[in-house]
Amino acid sequence: MSSFTYQFDTPTYKGTSTVPTGLFINGKFVEPVEKGTIEVLNPVNGKVITSVAAGTAADIDIAAQAAKKAFKERWGLKVPGAQRGIILNKLADLLQANADEFSALEALNVGKTFNLARNGDIPRSIAVLRYYAGWADKIQGKTIETNEKKLAYTRHEPIGVVGAIIPWNYPLTMLSWKIGPALAAGNVVILKPSELTPLTALRLCPLFVEAGFPDGVINIVNGYGSTAGQALSEHMTVDKIAFTGSTLTGRKIMEVASKTNLKKVTLELGGKSPGIIFDDVDLEQTVKWVSHGIFMNHGQACTAGSRIFVQAGIYDKFLKAFTEHTLSLKVGDPFAPDTYQGPQVSQTQFERIMGYIRSGKEEGAIVHIGGERHGNEGYFIQPTIFTECKPNMKIVQEEIFGPVAAVIKFTTEEEAIEQANDTLYGLACSIYTRDIDRAIRVAHSIEAGTAWINCHHSTESSVPFGGFKQSGIGRELGEYALEHYTNVKAVHVNIGNRL
Repeated sequence: MSSFTYQFDTPTYKGTSTVPTGLFINGKFVEPVEKGTIEVLNPVNGKVITSVAAGTAADIDIAAQAAKKAFKERWGLKVPGAQRGIILNKLADLLQANADEFSALEALNVGKTFNLARNGDIPRSIAVLRYYAGWADKIQGKTIETNEKKLAYTRHEPIGVVGAIIPWNYPLTMLSWKIGPALAAGNVVILKPSELTPLTALRLCPLFVEAGFPDGVINIVNGYGSTAGQALSEHMTVDKIAFTGSTLTGRKIMEVASKTNLKKVTLELGGKSPGIIFDDVDLEQTVKWVSHGIFMNHGQACTAGSRIFVQAGIYDKFLKAFTEHTLSLKVGDPFAPDTYQGPQVSQTQFERIMGYIRSGKEEGAIVHIGGERHGNEGYFIQPTIFTECKPNMKIVQEEIFGPVAAVIKFTTEEEAIEQANDTLYGLACSIYTRDIDRAIRVAHSIEAGTAWINCHHSTESSVPFGGFKQSGIGRELGEYALEHYTNVKAVHVNIGNRL
């Protein structure tokens, strides 16, 4: 099977990585049925890194049959939870041992900084795998009191074949969020990584084998959403789809699922997260957290704090400090130790963001700083702050998924809550204040699945994550996620009731 080798010689990582480029089905790499390929580009310069196999419906079908066979014969209830946990922990160990290499691949393929991947994405992925390894032998039902002539109890059984479709912004982290609970609960997985960023998923495949997962338990099928993703969503052998991505694609997946076998669907979709800054904040810390909220990962986060509501009494001071801090963020080489923001992931995403910046200008918002391309090659965009923003502007209402902040002045708490909730989305929010009563009151009033107080982008493996409104269905992480990967069976045992 073909592979490609990349030699890293950077300020933050020096080493060699060899990545298989085929489809990983039934424990081995294979060529796609239709022999298609996908070019993988370096967002720093737009040049081709390598080509990987492009799976289609025929490959999804092969993977589905392999997964179903593995579920019936080599996984699921055939393997005790304690053993599943040991294997998941072994995978976490192997990822830990190769953390630098995986961080370098994320930086190369996604454009995120090596430091962000090494200190954020990879440790979080390892933590999620370990968390669900601990849950694998603790998934249990209950005995339910009825009457003396019946024993009634429940079993939480694995669903079966899970199709997972993940985005390009956090490739390895999203992979861990999907396979962790699915495998812990005893399911088998067919995962389609984004066609833009497949490298870490492919590099992980040999580690699946080394960790001891039986053939067919985890299958990685590269491909485009319109072919491989569509086939996975409509396949009659797939019992559940777990998707992270755009709300538009989430709607399509729900439609396909409803028209085929009514497979279970969980969706983690878009966001337009508000940050609400009150007069009494710790200004220095708030500026740092707000900046982290919008500019971390180049603004390519579903929870990006892109709507920044600032109370009138501190508006000028905040804007001045926020501007100074934003101007200090270095944009450039993802492997440079002092770079904060690398390129956007693709030409398409670059053009999308620049289109929103043009829209903001045309609708009357003021570009306070930024708003332009950074450099002459690659997909770099200057961190951008808009002021004089109105509620109906596209930059206020629509998800941009880039380093673009809309700063909006407010007067009263009630006004801030009303404007914060004026969105189709409901994924996350953040509230900044020293008044704990107000912090909790406002957190409870915002229509969002996650509320951060005096911080942003602060997730934990043990705490559920998901959205209200059009930001999704279901929850990732924590014990709550396991509910979406099991079927509850009620068992009634007659112990003396005679007809």
